[in-house]
Amino acid sequence: MEIMETDALIKRTVGHNVNMPSTRQTSYQSMNGPEGSLQTSTSENSTEIIKTFPRSHSSDDEMIDITGTGTTTESNLSRSQGSEMDDLSPGIGQYDDFHTIDWQRDIARDRMRHRYIVKKRTESICDLIRGTHDAWSGWLCVLLVGVAAGAVAGVIDIGTQWMKDLKDGVCPQAFWLNREQCCWSSNDTLYEDYYCAQWYTWPELLGYFRKDAWSFIISYILYVLWSLIFAGLAVLLVRTFAPYACGSGIPEIKTILSGFIIRGYLGKWTLVIKSVGMILAVASGLSLGKEGPLVHVACCIGNIFSYLFPKYGKNEAKKREILSAASAAGVSVAFGAPIGGVLFSLEEVSYYFPLKTLWRSFFCALVAAFILRSINPFGNDHLVMFYVEYTRNWLFVELVPFIILGILGGLVGTIFIKGNIRWCSYRKQSQLGKYPITEVLVIACITAIISFPNTYTRMNTSDLIKLLFSQCGVADVSLLCDYNRNFTNVNSRIEIAEAGPGVHKSLGLLTLALIFKLCITIFTFGIKVPTGLFIPSLVMGAIMGRMVGIGMEQLAYHYPHLWVFQGACSTGENCLSPGLYAMVGAAACLGGVTRMTVSLVVIMFELTGSVKYIVPLMAAVMASKWVGDAFGRRGIYDAHINLNGYPFLDSKEEYTYTALATDIMTPRRNEGPLCVITQDSMTVDSIENVLKSTDHNGFPVVVSQESQYLVGFVLRKDLTLALGNAKKTQEGVVGESYVLFTSHLPQPVSGPTAVKLRKILDMAPITITDQTPVETVIDMFYDYLELLQRRMFCGTSNNLAMKIQNLCYLTKIRKLYLKKLVNNYCRFLMVDDLYMWILQLWSSTFL
Repeated sequence: MEIMETDALIKRTVGHNVNMPSTRQTSYQSMNGPEGSLQTSTSENSTEIIKTFPRSHSSDDEMIDITGTGTTTESNLSRSQGSEMDDLSPGIGQYDDFHTIDWQRDIARDRMRHRYIVKKRTESICDLIRGTHDAWSGWLCVLLVGVAAGAVAGVIDIGTQWMKDLKDGVCPQAFWLNREQCCWSSNDTLYEDYYCAQWYTWPELLGYFRKDAWSFIISYILYVLWSLIFAGLAVLLVRTFAPYACGSGIPEIKTILSGFIIRGYLGKWTLVIKSVGMILAVASGLSLGKEGPLVHVACCIGNIFSYLFPKYGKNEAKKREILSAASAAGVSVAFGAPIGGVLFSLEEVSYYFPLKTLWRSFFCALVAAFILRSINPFGNDHLVMFYVEYTRNWLFVELVPFIILGILGGLVGTIFIKGNIRWCSYRKQSQLGKYPITEVLVIACITAIISFPNTYTRMNTSDLIKLLFSQCGVADVSLLCDYNRNFTNVNSRIEIAEAGPGVHKSLGLLTLALIFKLCITIFTFGIKVPTGLFIPSLVMGAIMGRMVGIGMEQLAYHYPHLWVFQGACSTGENCLSPGLYAMVGAAACLGGVTRMTVSLVVIMFELTGSVKYIVPLMAAVMASKWVGDAFGRRGIYDAHINLNGYPFLDSKEEYTYTALATDIMTPRRNEGPLCVITQDSMTVDSIENVLKSTDHNGFPVVVSQESQYLVGFVLRKDLTLALGNAKKTQEGVVGESYVLFTSHLPQPVSGPTAVKLRKILDMAPITITDQTPVETVIDMFYDYLELLQRRMFCGTSNNLAMKIQNLCYLTKIRKLYLKKLVNNYCRFLMVDDLYMWILQLWSSTFL
């Protein structure tokens, strides 16, 4: 395998002289419009396959509108003299619609820019200052992103707390306070069901103070109405101003960070509507959370701030370093876990993550957490509402129920993924997808009607997680802490006791809540409002964990002298904490849904403030992942990427095959000649005729028709724009003017003014030989052709590049939704026996 560097001009033999009897040329030109093309030139000794990625300008209501705003690389050659254009024409080098970035060229372009700045540092004070600014601009950018992300998260947390309590009542003396803040000013030392004298429910505001059936009915009706109002406002804002603000955003963020460009998905309107819609959606009582969308919000902030620094705003590969740091800041403010946020960005969403990005991600997450801590949105000096701190050590025997919780979490995650994907697939294929507002209102109505009678489904999900994670103390009056205990001293130790009737009632309500949360979340995730999945997954696991913890606690109470308890429960002191089981169960369920491992464990132990529970968390999370992977290797985000047809490939897959590239390829016969452009012997008219007569997305540039040594590759769009700009701005350019892709004029010089277009020429195509192992070819496909981001030249007698280009779509062809994508993106699909062999190779791994 031969990789030609960007700043080196390597001429490679494309074939022998075309007049040789043994030469056979093949051209694949089956694309329509501006779509991509695959071209091969074949001879007995060598062949070049030139693959260009497709460019789709079609619109599809079901697909995300994907456009490009970044730039490709410029040649590192010095500026030519004469009539060569001093600057690239507007539009040249920009990524087109529905495209991916070119990692190698963007990174090489940044290296050239950096070398130029370093070289100029010694020339003047201004250049030294400019170089210093360039060196610390990355740190300044992530600093601004962290500050903004922390501030926005604080506003969202405060707004969510206030609006969710608005469904139950209001604080007349200070309407801007939520229920907890309102009760801080009350003289009541205890208040039942989270109410106090300062807080007025809606029946009380309407003048009805009795606690009877009518009060319940009034509260019920107003609860449902507020839920419908909040949900309706959220979906209307999303549909009207920012369609991309719906959903979690993490599947799209993963796709963007892998190199895809989605115009508007990280824009300012998406940021505003996602933030406001998140508050409304959570306050409506829908089974969703704000933690996942906070990652999307943070990436929007990172994208906006990156344009303040041309180093990142004009280079899509460099911009993704800022987006990776922003995603870490999003998780940091969502869970109060800066380290977990960095690991989440590394493990779950980032595709390109150099070491300097790790440092900057950590710094960005740290700044965001510090700003949120300064705002103190929950009033408890912590970054999350359900922060807990356990003091008891865990027993070795508890590893068994912890692993059982991991197994249950994997099963629940599998059920949720399969159910949600089926429902989302049905939504896309049925008439339901045409009525997103109606769907949101119906789901909100059903959720509110079923949730209100059950105390544990009526309360906000974050409040429920806080309750399930908490330990029972002396002053606790909730049903979960209804044990047969007699406290004579406020400082006395909490003894192990028999569960009272309140605990038994709570177990029944929690069982119903678990079933309801699982079912309603399947239908909720994916609707056209900001929908996060972390909190619903955590609450389902926390319910399971609390129930298992209560069972273990009662086992220790009735049989304290069992040898498995190692004598820890025979002293009469409470030796087990059901809240710890809730935390472990929450981690297991979230791991089963998302397939997160390392980052999830770190996030959970940052929530507890102690590292002593890492082993239980690791055991539960690994058991959850193993069970989940046994039923399907995709987590919920990867499943939605596959469902939506986003061109994302997981580079973690491995192959073990012994075949060579030449063993799985066959040549194409009866095709036209290879369409090429020569470097200095074609005129403007001849090139325009080539553009009119073909629909390829790009053309190889060779020395001449007789000596087809490869010079480089030029994109159709860049060539069209450059010729049009030359006619408008350069004097003497006519149809007979020669178009030059070299830095010198051919001898002798005659005729009208020549047009030099060397700057738009890509001189670094990736090459492979026919003796390349299949494993290496697939690795190249992942590393260099990820999402069709590069052109490939293959020195063989067959069309491997075309077949490899199709591999990324083989698992999607079955879906009706992806037919338009396949037609627009791969119109040159050709199937033969060996192509079917590759299809079976791919299917045996992924299907």
